Amino acid sequence: MGWNFFTIFIVLLFHHSNANAKQSCNFFEGSWIEDETYPLYNSTQCPFIEHEFNCQRNGRPDQDYLKYRWQPHGCSLQRFDGGALLEKLKGKSIMFVGDSLSRNQWQSLVCLLYTSLPNTKYNATRVGDVSLFTFLDFEVDVMLDRSVYLVDVVREEKGRILKLDSIEGGKLWKGIDMLIFNTWHWWNRRGTTQPWDFIDIGGQYYKDMDRVTAFERALFTWAKWIDTNINPAKTLLFFQGISPSHYNGTNWNEPGVKTCLGQRQPISGSTYPGGLPPALTVLKKVLYKKPVTLLDVTNLCLLRKDGHPSIYGLTGMDCSHWCLPGVPDIWNQILYNFIVTT
Repeated sequence: MGWNFFTIFIVLLFHHSNANAKQSCNFFEGSWIEDETYPLYNSTQCPFIEHEFNCQRNGRPDQDYLKYRWQPHGCSLQRFDGGALLEKLKGKSIMFVGDSLSRNQWQSLVCLLYTSLPNTKYNATRVGDVSLFTFLDFEVDVMLDRSVYLVDVVREEKGRILKLDSIEGGKLWKGIDMLIFNTWHWWNRRGTTQPWDFIDIGGQYYKDMDRVTAFERALFTWAKWIDTNINPAKTLLFFQGISPSHYNGTNWNEPGVKTCLGQRQPISGSTYPGGLPPALTVLKKVLYKKPVTLLDVTNLCLLRKDGHPSIYGLTGMDCSHWCLPGVPDIWNQILYNFIVTT
């Protein structure tokens, strides 16, 4: 079965440009409802979940957070069907490009596909910063390229340089059938966790600058790279929206709460009390009129203060990443609906 990329691209572009005009078809406006048929897979069925996301294996005692389904206001999401998606993607390649939130989504998709057809043959490898999971019976490659800023970080005599105008790493993205990009998680890193010493803009070096401004500059560089190097009639393009953290209970009307530990239910309703992050406004500005479908998951994630690993992750308190099974499975269910229903 061939994949008519041009047709899918036109429909996705229609969805992207008319999301606000056609509320009944907006997958991203809705609320979380209890559903005993969830989660979409059991953590014991997917041996590939990394330790930092495997909350059940790490001893999280509650399971209520697993039993929620995202319900858009005016339409319903088709349930994820891994077999149908692998048939649709036969012979194709998918690459997630970004930080650990991209890894969260990549691992979710691998689990969703693998648990749908657990007897299918596969191969898992890693080369440099690229992880590759191949479903051999379908010749489908599901890849992850770790690129936390999308733009380059290089070592020079002066030190480690964040180059806001350069994307040499983009050579790995050419020729891929579907690309899902993401960045933001690292832009506010400071101190010992900051992986650069200077910012380079047009040959000028800066010790620091406003991080949202730097984020915007990098996104425009990325957008220019897309315009120059990617044919949207041949490559499907998505951008994962800003995935939020929950470290300040004031934002969800629980003053004094400093972490997500012990949170067991989503916020009811459709609106997050603390509002949307400024980075999302920047992202939408850059993507405007671009042939890229925004997976606008920010608000639905803001409502899920209960979905993080907290102490049941890798180390310390993690209220930024998401348990698997969990919220990223819904990101991929929405991605599935964009692909399969077109």
